[in-house]
Amino acid sequence: MSIPTRAAVVESGGASFTLSGVELDEPGPHEAVVRMVAAGLCHTDLGVASGGLPFPLPGVLGHEGAGVVEAVGTAVTGVAPGDHVVLSFTSCGDCRNCRAGHPAYCATWLPLNLIGGRRADGTATISRDGEALGGHFFGQSSFAERALVDERSLVRVDPEVPLASIAPLGCGVQTGVGAVWNVLQPDTGATIVVLGAGAVGLSAVMAAAMTPATTVVAVDRVAERLALAEELGATHTVDAGACDLGEALAAITGGHGADGVVETTGNVGVLRQGVDALAARGTLVVVGAPPFGTEVALDVNGLLGGKRVVGLTLGDAETQTFVPALVALVKEGRLPLHRLISTYPFADIDQAVRDMGAGKAIKPVLTF
Repeated sequence: MSIPTRAAVVESGGASFTLSGVELDEPGPHEAVVRMVAAGLCHTDLGVASGGLPFPLPGVLGHEGAGVVEAVGTAVTGVAPGDHVVLSFTSCGDCRNCRAGHPAYCATWLPLNLIGGRRADGTATISRDGEALGGHFFGQSSFAERALVDERSLVRVDPEVPLASIAPLGCGVQTGVGAVWNVLQPDTGATIVVLGAGAVGLSAVMAAAMTPATTVVAVDRVAERLALAEELGATHTVDAGACDLGEALAAITGGHGADGVVETTGNVGVLRQGVDALAARGTLVVVGAPPFGTEVALDVNGLLGGKRVVGLTLGDAETQTFVPALVALVKEGRLPLHRLISTYPFADIDQAVRDMGAGKAIKPVLTF
């Protein structure tokens, strides 16, 4: 039998979120029904809702869910009813990258998570009045009071940690942290520059502050976010609207350049400045995603000093180990995510969207 619930449905590209009664399919062997407690709002949700990606609409988005397992499919072994879970991306589990511990680069990542809207077998997970809706977003579609979740999207977590405080771990936070820990892996005394002080960038700042890097630079145009970055571990800040970024970074690094740069803005002009600011053998991690097909011009000769430009999806994290480690850091107060979070009742999702777009909220979290 189908499972009735209420979800925030996007009817068409550019439309607002509308609360609507929907039905979840029965859980398959490798799926679970999760009662949602909280769900983070991410720029990816807004990009898809705007019609910028070919996700089937009407549909249900949401990919930073956290909740309590209510029922599991016959083949599920990792969680049981009553478990607290954070929801993250899904993957096939069988391709070369999945088997090598890099599920964010799964061979079927795009259709399973971002643009397919269906299970791998083509069946729908959500319907309304007998008509299939786009669902299975990141294996979860968590903008709903209950979600039908792929087993590989489920991460069991410490039940003592409030779920609203860790919902953003599913995407934005693990992306920012993973950029530093899994890709840059700073050496002692390194200089790390984070371009953009949104949720992903500030997560990268917090991660860098827990490494041997001795210089952590946050760059943004919003004074309040730069002040917060300093409180979260940045040793220097740069207001990119008030100075020349290249000159400012050269002054901070004594002309040597940055060992690592995390680019979160999605602005190709900023990306180019970040590459130019790298030291010899430095690495820039591309996190911010401009529209599909966007290109950037780079000085080829400038790359010959061993510079690297690396793309990143979801922190290159193996979620079953990475997310619980982050939860432990939140519990211990060493990863103060509460400084980023603003909570909203689920019914106020459109207000959360407006506040995020206006820069009033760094990481909106919907509560159920």
